[in-house]
Amino acid sequence: MGDPKKNRRKFSRPFKAWDRVRIEEEKELIKEFYFKNKSEIWKLTSKLRKFARQAKRLIALKTPQAEKEKLQLLTKLRTLGLISESGGFDEVLGITPKDMFGRRLQSIVFSKGLAKTMKQARQFITHGHIFVDGKKMTAPNYLVPKSKETLVAFSQNSALADSMHPERVQETKMPKKPEQKPEPKKAFHKTVKGKAR
Repeated sequence: MGDPKKNRRKFSRPFKAWDRVRIEEEKELIKEFYFKNKSEIWKLTSKLRKFARQAKRLIALKTPQAEKEKLQLLTKLRTLGLISESGGFDEVLGITPKDMFGRRLQSIVFSKGLAKTMKQARQFITHGHIFVDGKKMTAPNYLVPKSKETLVAFSQNSALADSMHPERVQETKMPKKPEQKPEPKKAFHKTVKGKAR
């Protein structure tokens, strides 16, 4: 039995700890995407910076190895749905953090209508109700490949698989209001000192 593996952080912390603008932006992101903490944001932004750094390095290189790495990077980003099928390195450098956040499993579950809120989507994932391509996923930050987006569903053994479950999003049809005919306007006479005009 060897030494235990040393755990290393998978993200880099912001350079300036007390940046008011960044802190306010992160508060809004936590509300919008319902992150557990800021380290989840930093993990994805670090991954995005890594993609951008790699793209900038490969643009300048013309070797056969660089061409192979370019193809691998573009294929990976197309698979994740971050760039279009015909997108190049210009599109890679234009990926925003919100594009990354929209590819998270939690965001996909909410956008597909499997949960009422982002908070509920996170709860369903962490409790093991959500399967991706037949495999249980308990990580809300998992980036869903474009090809597997349609395969995100509830587990067959979960009570939530029943469409009539009270926690499932129910499509309610609003009754149509009967059309009302506009009432005829009444004649209005202005009286001044007992005289009608």
